[in-house]
Amino acid sequence: MTVEYVPGQPQSQPQTTIAGHGDRPLLTVTDLSVTFTRRGRAPVHAVDDVSFQIRAGEHVGLVGESGSGKSVTSLAIMGLLPRGGVEVAGSVDFDGQELIGLDTATMRNLRGQELAMVFQDPMTSLNPVITVGRQITEVLKRHRDLDKADARTEAVDLLTKVGIPDPARRVGDYPHQLSGGMRQRVLIAIALACQPRLLIADEPTTALDVTIQAQILELLRELVSGSQTALLMITHDLGVVAGLCDRVHVMYSGRIVESAERRQLFARPRHPYTGGLMASIPRLDQPRGVPLTPIPGSPTDTLPWSQGCAFAPRCPNSEVDCRMHTPALEPADNRALRCFHPLTTDPRSVGATHA
Repeated sequence: MTVEYVPGQPQSQPQTTIAGHGDRPLLTVTDLSVTFTRRGRAPVHAVDDVSFQIRAGEHVGLVGESGSGKSVTSLAIMGLLPRGGVEVAGSVDFDGQELIGLDTATMRNLRGQELAMVFQDPMTSLNPVITVGRQITEVLKRHRDLDKADARTEAVDLLTKVGIPDPARRVGDYPHQLSGGMRQRVLIAIALACQPRLLIADEPTTALDVTIQAQILELLRELVSGSQTALLMITHDLGVVAGLCDRVHVMYSGRIVESAERRQLFARPRHPYTGGLMASIPRLDQPRGVPLTPIPGSPTDTLPWSQGCAFAPRCPNSEVDCRMHTPALEPADNRALRCFHPLTTDPRSVGATHA
């Protein structure tokens, strides 16, 4: 893995290249910012100067607590943010085509065919008054120009691929007739119907029990493995990306605070927030009765990035400079890190310290 810089981009925003994938990124997000505005209230910077790349066949994780800006980032990429009260700046380049500001008709042609998304809540993402078969065939008719009979046949095949039992009958079912795991599989079938080049999975295992979570993750792994489909996995659970992603970007309060190759990140987390996320995961090798180690405070306990480090109020390594200066995202130990006082020990085993 090497570190490179996008032309014209400040050196505080490093990009990363994973060996084994194409030289040219399929998706390049540069200085993406999303601000929600409302009359009489201060603007909310949900995403703040986020930059990353994804290459064909690469699997990338975007990790952080609720409210860190992960889902807003994905909606900005897909062009699904509301028109009013939202300001989007920066660049989202998909295979040489700029997506920010793209006209509605062109973006609609790309969605479903080139770009697809698995949403986090299958019950609200699926139309409750339309059969799942029709919701799949709509995509096939729109982008693959199949007639009704061929679209239905393809829908049955897709339900078979995603592990739906008795798919010929299930195409006529409504979402409420399916379990949560089956509804999530239907969403995956819809997303993959046209074999998109980029698949965004936004919390695809939310509200599912552990067994079904493992099945959904294994299904995603099988469906994108061996193909050139790029995967952006959005989750709050580092365990989800542990066996699925090539690279992981950790977000906090709208910005990426650490970026590293998966094995490197899990072997040695450097940002105190990344360490806190890992330390809060229950471990089976610990004796019974050992308390969990949560991150102090809540995601709302932040500083504006313009003032200092947003994580400073919750950070055990915080110093005076963290509250007075804004750390830049810079290369460090063959990764990208936004921190003045990174971890020097593994927070999952002993007390974390800073340099």
